[in-house]
Amino acid sequence: MSNSMLQILVLAAIAVFLILRLRNVLGTREGFEPPRQPTPLSRPTLRTVTAEPESDILDHVEAGTPEAEALAAMHRVEPQFAVGPFLSGAKQAYEMILTGFERGEIEEIRPFLSPAVAEAFDAVIADRTARGITTQMQYLGTRETAVQGASFDPATGVATVSVRFVGELIAAHRDASGEVIEGDPKAARKQRDIWTFERRMGQDDPNWQLVATA
Repeated sequence: MSNSMLQILVLAAIAVFLILRLRNVLGTREGFEPPRQPTPLSRPTLRTVTAEPESDILDHVEAGTPEAEALAAMHRVEPQFAVGPFLSGAKQAYEMILTGFERGEIEEIRPFLSPAVAEAFDAVIADRTARGITTQMQYLGTRETAVQGASFDPATGVATVSVRFVGELIAAHRDASGEVIEGDPKAARKQRDIWTFERRMGQDDPNWQLVATA
């Protein structure tokens, strides 16, 4: 027997040995087995979807309160309404309106003010101007934004939401001579406000108006 033939027989014997060992370790498959599919992600149930508006409301007000009922009524009239995004928008409006008022620049924010609030702001700004009062103001941020109250009139569709804000700012008013008559230009202070916003639900205009401050 030649050396080449002997080498082939040895290699074949080794191959048979390895195949038998693999069969013993891994086992065999017989018959048809469909390819394994990845486990699908669970699909949201109807209950999960319908619970979202309630969860959004109860994240901000107590269940069973007039505020919770009013916010739920708003959502029924306008399904895209949600408390969380509303409060985010209210926070931005608070910062923008407060800064504009303190600086005496309200033309850009006037569309967000009811006529009564705009008139009151104009009167304060005119009085400051007549007395030569100037304002130094730096807004540092809003530390708290929370629902204080809510109501809904189903007859008119008018929704009203009062929001509690706690802002932090540096503000000082100076008279015509430059003397500080109110505030401190070097110290931050907290300002607590309750602002009431109003809007007719179901209308094309998505903007809420500031109708009262306290």
